[in-house]
Amino acid sequence: MNKEIISELKPILEDFLEKQGFILVDLNMVYEGQRLILRILTDHPEGGINLEECSILNQKIGQILDEKDIIKQSYILEVSSPGLDRPLKTVQDFKRCINREVVLYTHQPIKGKRENRGFIKEIKENTLLFEIDGKVFSIDFSLIIKAKQII
Repeated sequence: MNKEIISELKPILEDFLEKQGFILVDLNMVYEGQRLILRILTDHPEGGINLEECSILNQKIGQILDEKDIIKQSYILEVSSPGLDRPLKTVQDFKRCINREVVLYTHQPIKGKRENRGFIKEIKENTLLFEIDGKVFSIDFSLIIKAKQII
């Protein structure tokens, strides 16, 4: 049920945030004890959202959610920054981290491991050029489970 709600909310939130000059980084619904929490991670495309912006977005998104009435039970809305070590999900996220150290988790081993630290060297179509210990590997984006910049 949560997946259906998320898939219904995602385009609404992406459209709203884009019009406000932000991007949707992540969206999820989780139960913590008896409480349902809707977590929205958002940022400026170039990074650097502040607390006041999160507070304003929380109010505006709350109004949109009340109007749309998609979530039929009580929930807590959290709108926040993804932080410096935000997950890399889109091609834009990976481009933002060119020449920065990243940890990649992949479906298939690279250099015998599924978790590798290295540097993003370049993005080519659906491929990431990733340097590990001085050697560059070409990794298809479909093989990446998750990735994040190391701070």
